[in-house]
Amino acid sequence: MSIYNELEKDLKEIVKKSGYDVENIFLEPSNRRDLGEFQLNDAMQLVKKYKTNPREIATKIVEQLEKDNRFTNINIAGPGFINFSLSEEYTIEILNRINENIYSNINKHEKKKVVIDYGGANVAKALHVGHLRSANIGEALKRLAKLLGYDVLGDAHLGDYGRPLGFVIKEIKEMYPNLPYFDETYTGNYEDIDLPITNEDLERIYPLASAKAKEDESYLEDGRNITVKFQNGERGYYDLWKRIVEISKEDIKATYDRLNVSFEIWNGESDEMAYFDKLLKICKDKNLVQESEGAKVIDVSKEDDNAPMPPLLMIKSNGSKSYDSTDLAAILERKENFNPDEIWYVVDGRQALHFEQVFRAARKAELVSENVTLEHIGFGTMNGKDGKPFKTRDGGVMSLKSLIELVKEETLKRINPETVSEEEKDEVAEIVAIAALKYADLVSFRGTDYVFEIDKFASLEGKTGPYLLYSTIRMKSLLTKSGDFRKENIKVLKTPTEKDIALTILNLPNILDKSLATKSLNEIADYLYNLTALYNKFYAENKVLTEEKLALKESWLVLTDIVYNINMLLLDLLGIKVPKKM
Repeated sequence: MSIYNELEKDLKEIVKKSGYDVENIFLEPSNRRDLGEFQLNDAMQLVKKYKTNPREIATKIVEQLEKDNRFTNINIAGPGFINFSLSEEYTIEILNRINENIYSNINKHEKKKVVIDYGGANVAKALHVGHLRSANIGEALKRLAKLLGYDVLGDAHLGDYGRPLGFVIKEIKEMYPNLPYFDETYTGNYEDIDLPITNEDLERIYPLASAKAKEDESYLEDGRNITVKFQNGERGYYDLWKRIVEISKEDIKATYDRLNVSFEIWNGESDEMAYFDKLLKICKDKNLVQESEGAKVIDVSKEDDNAPMPPLLMIKSNGSKSYDSTDLAAILERKENFNPDEIWYVVDGRQALHFEQVFRAARKAELVSENVTLEHIGFGTMNGKDGKPFKTRDGGVMSLKSLIELVKEETLKRINPETVSEEEKDEVAEIVAIAALKYADLVSFRGTDYVFEIDKFASLEGKTGPYLLYSTIRMKSLLTKSGDFRKENIKVLKTPTEKDIALTILNLPNILDKSLATKSLNEIADYLYNLTALYNKFYAENKVLTEEKLALKESWLVLTDIVYNINMLLLDLLGIKVPKKM
């Protein structure tokens, strides 16, 4: 239990001692700081139960509050709103507890097992800017849930089984028709074949093949047939498909590594297909599967639907499995292998209909019990200054690697050559660029679109990743320069800004809990900026290192250390690394 929640529990007991039984106390920061730092509205809520004047109730509660030296500036406003502040002694006690153990002010939730699907990279295609948000949001949610006590597994869920791979294999066959993969008489080991294809080739081949399929009906049909062949495990085509996946996966991992994004599970859609036959049997046994124009579908409509709900497509008319069926099979696979309490899908908000179909089908087939949560955590798009999805200068979809390099060029301009050597410059610029990208992506509520402006988000000023890095590094530098600094306790709070910092620190568990509830990171990103800006205000107001009063200097250094440790904790939660200097 966090210190904040402990305080709420103590206030509940104080209200009970006043003669009033209340189920819970929710301590609210006051919007009238001239009246007090906190507000209790319980007197207003107890009126109906005790049928008496709210001010009379408030007066009795205040009488009990005044007996507790943790509270000061206690007063009643209006008909019965109770305002109060925390005493300096109690505030110092809170800070010293957090200094001793930063996790003492973080709530641990009831343990749950959660699988988060937040990858979705397509094999043989370059990761593009559309993959940035799922990676950033998913990774940060995973870290947040772990911090608050959940058992969490991140699943990359690679797109490695659909028709695009059929087109890629078709184009490779056009380019290299004599490869043994296409020779029905070949009996050798496919692993010994020297495949003349790199990941760069695959990224070039896919758009070429896709364009041909749109223009040439026979090419399209060949691609469809090849898809069925490798999905059915046909020798040669299946083995080439496996090699393509291996080549592409290595590059995908490298790009995710740059973003400080990791997965515990590296399954692809193909891995889920090992469960397809079982899935199909379950659905057939429950009479859910219907024939529709040669395809197999599941009706997922409900009587109270306000709009037509298309059926879920299980098997296409040509025999290949659909995107719907792989996600449905994934639920069965995750249930059998991990038995999760919740499955979260961090996927573009435009996929809402797809997930509604999948979740409804999963419920009808009873793939998971009713108490298992299936949740689509949708997000908006990252746009350019024109308000449209971020693209290259020629209007094409920008690869994620190109975006990182673009931001890196901008951050290189801001690296201080006096503190960062030429040898370190590239590495530091990379870390700062990723911070700029990730923070800009997370500071906006996930459900909305946002405009990414490189010059703005790479700036060392304002609400940006580089600003947070620079400020955090400066805190560390101050602590290092203190020389004789010993991790003492805080003994005194001198300025109103220090009290503001303390109250902001106390509020951390509410921010974390709200972020988990809304599955959005903007509350944490805002909190991190606000705490850092408050500290920078304090730093500008006081000469920490040259302060002559030892008790005050040590108190300021401890406060600095607490803010630094919270910053490091939250930056890591957001998946942002901190360089030693910049």
